Amino acid sequence: MGQSSGVLTLGPSSAGAGSKLFFQRWLPEASPRGVVLLAHGYAEHLGRYDHVAARLNQHGIAVFAVDHWGHGRSDGARGHVPRFSVFCDGMTSLLDMARNEFPDLPRILIGHSMGGLIATAHLLSCQSDYAGAILSGPALKPGAPPTAATLVIGRLLSRFLPKTGILQLDSAAISRDPQVVAAYRADPLVHTGKMSARLASEMLDAMARVHARASDIHLPLLILHGSKDSLASPEGAQEMFARIGSSDKRFELLDGLYHEVFNEPEREMVLDQLCAWIDAHLTSK
Repeated sequence: MGQSSGVLTLGPSSAGAGSKLFFQRWLPEASPRGVVLLAHGYAEHLGRYDHVAARLNQHGIAVFAVDHWGHGRSDGARGHVPRFSVFCDGMTSLLDMARNEFPDLPRILIGHSMGGLIATAHLLSCQSDYAGAILSGPALKPGAPPTAATLVIGRLLSRFLPKTGILQLDSAAISRDPQVVAAYRADPLVHTGKMSARLASEMLDAMARVHARASDIHLPLLILHGSKDSLASPEGAQEMFARIGSSDKRFELLDGLYHEVFNEPEREMVLDQLCAWIDAHLTSK
C-alpha cells in the first residue's frame, strides 16, 4: 500500500475561495480496479480512516479523501463554515483529481456522519460520476431534534454572530470501544470545541434540501447505521432511504452499534459488509 498527500485549492466561485485543503490518497500495491472517495465526519479528519483505506487497498481499491474546510490540516475556522457548499466544493475538487488520475475506473462515494450529509448533497450534482454510494451513520436528521426556541435563537446567532459556539459533540457516543474514545479525545487534529451557530444552521438547511430531493438520487446506495446511534438519527436516515429513487438500495440497521460503525468492536464485520457491497457494484460506468 502506498500513501501520498498534498493540497487542493478551492476555486474563485467557492465561498471558501483560495482555501487550502489537505488531501491524501492510499493506493494498493497492484493497479487498482476501482476508486473510493471518502468524506469524513464533523470535527474529525481523514487520518482516522487509515484502517478503512487499508482494508479497501487489500481489495484492490484506491482511496482518496480530503480534510473538509475547517477540519484536520485544512484551512478554515474549526467548528465553523461560511456556507455548507464549501464542503461540497472540496469533494468536487477531490473528484476532479481522482477522475484525472484514474479516468477509466469506476468510483464509489463513502460518507460518514456529516460526511454522509456532504456526500448526499454532492450526489445531487455529481451522481453520474459514481457507480454507487455508501453512507455510514449519515447526519440526515439531528440525534436530538432542536426545540422551536433553539432554532430561532440559532438562526439569529448564525446571522449576526455566526461563529458563536452553540453545540457540543458527546465524544462518548462515538463508539463502545473505550480505546477509540480515548484516542479521539487525545487526537490533536480532532476539534473538541463547540459547533458554531452558522455551521449548525447550514447543516439543518442541507438536511432539508437532501430530504426534499432524495427521489433524484437513483444510483446504487447502501446505508449502514448503528441502532444505538445518538449523534445521528437512524430514523432520519430511514426516512430519506424511503424517498431515495434508486431501485438498488439497502439499509442495514446494525443492532447495538453506536455512531462510528467502522470503529465499533464489530468493525471487522462492518468492513466485510462494506467490501462485499463494493465488490458487487464495481461495474464499468
